[in-house]
Amino acid sequence: MTTVRVGLVQTRTPATQAAALDHVAPLVRQAAEAGVQFILTPEAVNVLQKDKEKLLPTLVPLEDDMVVRGLQALAREYGVWIDVGSALVLREDGKAANRQAVIDPTGAIVATYDKLHMFDVQLPTGETARESAVYTPGDRAVVVDTSMGPTGLTICYDMRFPALHRALALAGAKVITAPAAFTRPTGEAHWEVLLRARAIETGSFVIAAAQGGFHEDGRGTWGRSIAIGPWGEVLGKLDHDEPGVLIADLDLSAADKARAAIPVLANARAFTGP
Repeated sequence: MTTVRVGLVQTRTPATQAAALDHVAPLVRQAAEAGVQFILTPEAVNVLQKDKEKLLPTLVPLEDDMVVRGLQALAREYGVWIDVGSALVLREDGKAANRQAVIDPTGAIVATYDKLHMFDVQLPTGETARESAVYTPGDRAVVVDTSMGPTGLTICYDMRFPALHRALALAGAKVITAPAAFTRPTGEAHWEVLLRARAIETGSFVIAAAQGGFHEDGRGTWGRSIAIGPWGEVLGKLDHDEPGVLIADLDLSAADKARAAIPVLANARAFTGP
């Protein structure tokens, strides 16, 4: 049996990178000192500022971001994997990206993933979001070898797109990350059920580290970080919005057992129509 202990860091990220690093670093240390091998932070862990006129001038390339560099230093210090659930950064072409970065225990960034699906919605509550007005979406799915074996990367709104998760599982991922900054209305209605569905239909672990509470830029996020097993079982969750750490043990052999019991990845058939 191969069991990996993971730490999911729940934050309430401030509106500047310096404050964000001061906020997240103690939580990462708490997770590392609990003996985890892999730490996941939420989406936008380096800064949350919904006013794009204030946000965009503060963005820098991933390798220059002070929060990312601080997390690289912590990975080296503790000898752990740290997945920067996402950082809001400047792309090589000068546009903005919502980018996940996986850091190995030497502090090196070994993989990145740009969020594929932009959250462009108008909710029944009247709340609107237009991520595509700020960020350029990615165009590729990513699986990276980590302490958990092949690990598939997603960010927040991606969880509503089953085809992405199926592609990650078919590429070998037995664990899928789902860092998020979920809105409160959609979080209350859909957060847990979507994540459990993605785990069940792929026979994968899904680990979701979240932003939570009311932020200084005025937004509210749902929190409730959660780890889910490949049978859809909840392995652990935080039942609140407050910053904190969730520790979960993943028995990676459970993914093989779930996929053998209900082989949906193998049984799917091509079809025509309608």
